[in-house]
Amino acid sequence: MTASQTALILIEYQHDFTSENGALHEGVKDCMQQTNMLANSKAALKAAREKGIHIIHSPISFPNYYREIRKPTYGVLQKLVETKAFRQNSWGAQIIEDVKPLQTDITLEGKRGLDAFYSTNLDFILRQLNIQSVAICGFLTNCCVESTVRTAYEKGYDVTTLSDCCATLSMQEHNTALEKDLTFFSHVINHEEWIRSIK
Repeated sequence: MTASQTALILIEYQHDFTSENGALHEGVKDCMQQTNMLANSKAALKAAREKGIHIIHSPISFPNYYREIRKPTYGVLQKLVETKAFRQNSWGAQIIEDVKPLQTDITLEGKRGLDAFYSTNLDFILRQLNIQSVAICGFLTNCCVESTVRTAYEKGYDVTTLSDCCATLSMQEHNTALEKDLTFFSHVINHEEWIRSIK
């Protein structure tokens, strides 16, 4: 694929996942360290910008009282409510400095659930920019990343999962998602292989 028809989608690189004292950091920090995903993501982002690849950030955030989430809730969204994660305008919801959006990047608004397409205008943006190929990375490998990959595949994009730029609650879950699930819906390669594949 050509750079002009390619987008890098970064999912939830926010303090509540990535940083000490983040609401959900304890759960993901070991996997983050083992995959070296922050350093790899920073390198992928730098190389993508140099090639002229479109950059799209997909943060998640909620009003302080999580009124948009069903009550009672369950599963992963219940964990967000319990930990008060990703509250709008909080430190925890901020995108971290390592992958801070530039003015030339696009930052999605309205992500409230798992799939970056579902409650945002991501598909509209990709089609307006004539994007054919997307590379997806971030948190959690087997949750928001996988949900977004599946939808991108269904919508006809050429999809890549950056295997060394993702993390989840354990290496077992991370590897299982990459090896057993994401290979059905994407090319699963590391960030260096992906960059080399873009003309």
